[in-house]
Amino acid sequence: MEYGSIEREIYVDAPPEVAFEVVSSPEHISEWWSDDAEIDPTPGAVGELIWGDRAEVAQIKVVDAQPPRLFSFRWCHADGKVDDSADSLLVTFELTPSGSGTRIRLTETGFREMGWEAAKLEELYNEHSTGWDTFVPRLGEYLARLVATP
Repeated sequence: MEYGSIEREIYVDAPPEVAFEVVSSPEHISEWWSDDAEIDPTPGAVGELIWGDRAEVAQIKVVDAQPPRLFSFRWCHADGKVDDSADSLLVTFELTPSGSGTRIRLTETGFREMGWEAAKLEELYNEHSTGWDTFVPRLGEYLARLVATP
């Protein structure tokens, strides 16, 4: 296995503008992914994804935000430092209008570039892959509930 990138795709019956808000706004991210989030969806902004009572905190840095079609950020920074020169993983949400809804394509890259030894690379790649297998469907379910609410 190459462990180069993780890709997931889902169709949601919601317009791209709504899907963009759900993948980029803290109040929505905390409904389908983390327990809490502090994010300003502006390129260069630094924020956090928080699980539990700050039991786990992931620093993120927004790379690109082009409403309503693209949102990307870097996380899992080497040594936990949010630094442009440090290795990190890149998560990208591409939002494409499709029929009456939106096709959301998630890509996470940078695993090989982290410099992890083989066992750690495999472990973290599999952990993230399993995570997206859980959270991408939750994203779809949350969007469905959101647009169904009058």
